[in-house]
Amino acid sequence: SNLASNYKELELSYVLEGDKMNLVFTTFKEISDHVSEISREITYSSGEVSSRQDFKLKSMNDSLQRESILPLVKEIQNLAPDSKTDQARIAVSLVQNIPYGFSDKKELILGKEFNHHRYPYEVLYDNEGICGEKSQLLAFLLKELGFDVAIFYNQMENHESVGIKCPKRKSWHGSEYCFVETSGPSIISDASITFVGGINLESKPLVMKISDGISLSSNLEDYEDAESFKKIREKNGNLNSFDITKLDELRKKYGLDGEYNLE
Repeated sequence: SNLASNYKELELSYVLEGDKMNLVFTTFKEISDHVSEISREITYSSGEVSSRQDFKLKSMNDSLQRESILPLVKEIQNLAPDSKTDQARIAVSLVQNIPYGFSDKKELILGKEFNHHRYPYEVLYDNEGICGEKSQLLAFLLKELGFDVAIFYNQMENHESVGIKCPKRKSWHGSEYCFVETSGPSIISDASITFVGGINLESKPLVMKISDGISLSSNLEDYEDAESFKKIREKNGNLNSFDITKLDELRKKYGLDGEYNLE
């Protein structure tokens, strides 16, 4: 592409089965600039009502952006060619390990000034994003990997996260999607996280479907690990030696050494 004259190599970290690894992905300033200039507004016909889901889909549908992120999808596939589950785990961990932070850009929407909302490619180029931005990037990656994906929005807490299709009994609020936090490292299906400021997600989320596709399996060990971590968390530090050993194992297995932030 003629846009791709200025580039920088981004080192993305992820944890899989306790091993911390990196992959290098080349990003281009001109493509990030192109994506940043896509209008954040949507024009509707008379009588049509805007929806949050429409804006999520718009953020992923630019053809140049998609073409520019697909090499990363292919890299994830190559890292685990025989396991769609491991591909999902790599994508989840990779996005979780992108630093949390707001854009310093401003934009006008309907005459009002807002913080610039990054699209998925911008999150990669800037190597930074808030929960909604990182959730859109993860949803994009999982969609292209072939998964049935949704984005959760908790209005009361003003928080966004990702849902991956899974057995209903394992899902969040019976949605048939397992909860995935994107602000920092966590276990797939662990929705009992306490965020900075002592905040928990207590409201029922809006479920915004992004794509059809495959589901996580019913025997995914992450479910049991999330339950174990939840039980240890509920002990509020009153841990026995078994709890301490298990906690250390889970922290290493999933790289649980970060903290969470709400928008």
